[in-house]
Amino acid sequence: MIKNLIFDFGKVLVDYDFEAFFRKQIPDADRCKAFTPLLYNEEIQQLLDREAKPFNEIMEEVIKQHPSFESEIRMFNEHYTEIVTEEVKGMRDLLTQLKKEGYKLYGLTNWCSKVYQTIEQFEIFKLLDGYVISSEEKVIKPEPEIYQRLFAKFNLCPEECIFTDDKEENIVGGELLGMKGIVFKNAKQYEEELRQMISDSNNNIV
Repeated sequence: MIKNLIFDFGKVLVDYDFEAFFRKQIPDADRCKAFTPLLYNEEIQQLLDREAKPFNEIMEEVIKQHPSFESEIRMFNEHYTEIVTEEVKGMRDLLTQLKKEGYKLYGLTNWCSKVYQTIEQFEIFKLLDGYVISSEEKVIKPEPEIYQRLFAKFNLCPEECIFTDDKEENIVGGELLGMKGIVFKNAKQYEEELRQMISDSNNNIV
């Protein structure tokens, strides 16, 4: 029986837009185009998500590598939380309904330590019964250990969980440990797949 619903944060509960943020903060189009890939790339994002070193130290290292963009990098550090734009449409209402139906709701996110400001900013996070954050654990999805820490922290049985994330590789990581998963596109699609998955799970109970 499905008892627990696990949610990624970015592009599932809240939306974000790095490129729009950089365009707003750096009016010079050519400079913005040159700067954006320095911080909006897989390597830097994984460093920030894992945060083996504090966020500020990582930024200082990036400044040493790209001193001509020091002012922009410091801007990124100072205004990072402005990257998050809004709650994903329909998700707060859906989580409210799922909670009323008795499901436990948890978060599992790859995010730097500045996520706590975002959690304070958006009401949807108050609906969660708990969460695991990569920068606190120093491991990231889809590494098995971060899912295992979620199970251990909240005493969850993987077979009783459905996990949703906008990245398929993170869903696969959870499935390898026994969770069911849904690749998130929007609230309507998620609810439809969730209801079907729960129905199928209940029908399989002998």
